[in-house]
Amino acid sequence: AMYLFNCNEYLETAFAAMKLRAIPVNVNYRYLEDELHYLLDNSDAEVLIYHGALADRVAAVQPRLSNFKLLVQVETDEEDRVPAAPGAVGYESLIADNEPAARIERSADDEVFLYTGGTTGLPKGVMWTQRALFSQFSAGYMPLGGFVPSTPEEAADAAEKLHVLGAAGPGLAAAPLMHGMAWFTSMSKLMTGGAVVSLAERSFDADEFWQAIQKHRVGMATIVGDAFARPLCNALIAAEERGEPYDISSLGVVVSGGVMWTPQFKQPLLDRGVQMLIDGLGSSEATGAAMMVSTPGDDLSTARFQLSPNTKVFADDGREVEPGSGEAGVLAIAGDALPQGYYKDAGKTDDTFRVIDGVRYAVPGDYARVEIDGTITLLGRGSVCINTGGEKVYPEEVEETVKLHDAVTDCVVVGIPDDKWGQAITAVVSVDGEAGAVSSEIIALAKQKLAAYKAPKHVVVVDRVERSPAGKADYRWAVDEAKRQLSID
Repeated sequence: AMYLFNCNEYLETAFAAMKLRAIPVNVNYRYLEDELHYLLDNSDAEVLIYHGALADRVAAVQPRLSNFKLLVQVETDEEDRVPAAPGAVGYESLIADNEPAARIERSADDEVFLYTGGTTGLPKGVMWTQRALFSQFSAGYMPLGGFVPSTPEEAADAAEKLHVLGAAGPGLAAAPLMHGMAWFTSMSKLMTGGAVVSLAERSFDADEFWQAIQKHRVGMATIVGDAFARPLCNALIAAEERGEPYDISSLGVVVSGGVMWTPQFKQPLLDRGVQMLIDGLGSSEATGAAMMVSTPGDDLSTARFQLSPNTKVFADDGREVEPGSGEAGVLAIAGDALPQGYYKDAGKTDDTFRVIDGVRYAVPGDYARVEIDGTITLLGRGSVCINTGGEKVYPEEVEETVKLHDAVTDCVVVGIPDDKWGQAITAVVSVDGEAGAVSSEIIALAKQKLAAYKAPKHVVVVDRVERSPAGKADYRWAVDEAKRQLSID
């Protein structure tokens, strides 16, 4: 298990585990003792590689775990230093004191565990085989005309050709590596012979991001929606206004996934020379469900997600949703490269990985409408769908509208208990400046843009909307905060 901030040791550990035929497991570095204990116990972890600044949490859970065979501490700066967990060995010492392991035969069916964020329930370990996972990385070989290597020798040759073509420049994952997209895209970059740049700060710093792009001539960066794109655009513009613009001429592609990325935080990047923005739709359980690609000159106001060939949209009764019907359905992703299921949760595995008409699909729970042209409008995750007055409302649709208000800097929409409506739609927002009349303005704006029943009944203003380090909304926190401010038990 990898309980680490972004650092070289994270990726080194992931690859080392694979070479040992062990199973790498991601751990959220924000987890405190009970959360950490749950994940380590649930995953049956026997080895924990952790950052020295987190040693006190490791020491606290150590007596409650019987599986541990080895604790490895990654050294830290003096100001972070806390006493090492009992029995832990130093990461660099472990390397220095041991000879390289002998080469062994490995299997493409060896596993990688990707634990979900747990923003709507307990984290679950998604079991990927290396065969399925690494098949997702073939896009990195597109400059070679679709050739995908099948042997180590071919992989080395392909990496050399990509460098000659100038297609293997450094990549930067702005999100924490314990987030699936950042981890997997970084592995993909290394698989094609490229370098991965990490940010040193433990909370996202947009200026550090742009400084790294400029210094290392990064060609591709990975972010997570507006939570990253908003501060990035603001920092770019602020640097220009100071007369100290960043040189981002090397940055050709920015990839996002996991949360909403609105046009207002795409356009500034395209205006400054980024050639392609890829807004991907996927999850811990399946990648590549749909994609929205934007390039300079595109009309971002009309952009829609294009379904991948392996993705369909099914109604709750199992029918395939007809384009233009206006009916909402759940995204289902087919193909050979799907996870095996959830570790130690057969019931949830059967619910998410379904066989429909003889085809196995991953159905993570994202709902969408299929438009007449075959594109989709994403509605949101069914598990956070709000039932208000007998109508279903998906939070992301309302969140996108609320964010159009000039004063709103972030927003999460939830349903809270209500005697009349069952659930009352409530926008939890952070604003720039004084709250003032922002609540009534947000409700009026929503009624202009959406059906009236989708407009918030309440607006709750907070200093900061809580999100995971990867930018995912914390819906449980938002419900609790809304109920607290509105005095609802």
